[in-house]
Amino acid sequence: MLDGKEPGLHVLQKGEGRCQILKDILILGIETSCDETSAAVVKNGREVLSNVISSQVSVHQKYGGVVPEIASRKHVELILPVINQSLEEAGVDIRRIDAVGVTYGPGLVGALLVGLSAAKALAFALDKPLVGVHHIEGHIAANYLDHRDLVPPFLCLVVSGGHTHIVCVKDYDQFEIMGQTRDDAAGEAFDKVARALGLGYPGGPLIDKAAASGNGSAIDFPRVYFDDGSLDFSFSGLKTAVLNYLNGMEQKGLKCPVEDVSASFQQAVVEVLVNNTLKAAGLKNLNKIALAGGVAANSALRNLMKIRAKESGFSFYYPGIVLCTDNAAMIACAAYYELMRGNRSELWLNAVPGLKLGEK
Repeated sequence: MLDGKEPGLHVLQKGEGRCQILKDILILGIETSCDETSAAVVKNGREVLSNVISSQVSVHQKYGGVVPEIASRKHVELILPVINQSLEEAGVDIRRIDAVGVTYGPGLVGALLVGLSAAKALAFALDKPLVGVHHIEGHIAANYLDHRDLVPPFLCLVVSGGHTHIVCVKDYDQFEIMGQTRDDAAGEAFDKVARALGLGYPGGPLIDKAAASGNGSAIDFPRVYFDDGSLDFSFSGLKTAVLNYLNGMEQKGLKCPVEDVSASFQQAVVEVLVNNTLKAAGLKNLNKIALAGGVAANSALRNLMKIRAKESGFSFYYPGIVLCTDNAAMIACAAYYELMRGNRSELWLNAVPGLKLGEK
């Protein structure tokens, strides 16, 4: 069971109105959903003992995006060395691990299968529980690692290259999606606009850097809100507006103001993300808001959410930069809370590339 006053402590017995902490629980987490090979050891769901991440960004940069087959092959090369390094950095013998948590979806199917195969082999060989983790659930859980006072319920905006969700986190394993993208994810839009501007890949950090020298009000790009009251997002029209602006500048023989375009585009994305998230928090009467996912590292998003949350009287949480990216510590954290609720996976667990949040 879990003591809500002390998140992360493993409770094996409860008697006479008191909880008795009998042992520390160590989870080995494995993450290979896209182009990061990662393994981590987390104690009691909240303390990171190691978090090794091997990024493939430099490998995929020349292609302008992740090539699934190359990503899978790199995972095969790296998975065992990364696991060994994570155990070594944590100072933990593999036989001391209490469970193996692993991402089984969503993601690139070939990439997922590499991590999943390694996790199942370890769980079988060690006779330890296997815990399959939803990738988005892992991103949400990253906040628990940097904020030990954070406990559900709260609202979380999950923004990455493949996902844009407003999630009501009712409990550690109970989620309600209140809004999501109807076309491009926010991170995907960043990548496409960065490519059009000639900034390179990955687009998010490069646009953020260029925007720091630009004027976010220079160009009035559209903000999309739905008349039906939906909290969903749409960034396809914004992306098209940027492309049309760039084409117009080219036809006129004018130099593209890269910094101003970056800042104006970024401002348009961030305003919609923040406004919909605050509206969702009000609808659920929640006073805690968190960010998660790769785009959660964006400086404009953090700054605006921090300002607006303070104005509304909300507490605001976000993970450190390392925990915004795909990493195994967040997977180990989520696996811990699944394990505490008796949720274990069978060894025939398969990769589910299109897995929806809340599905098991």
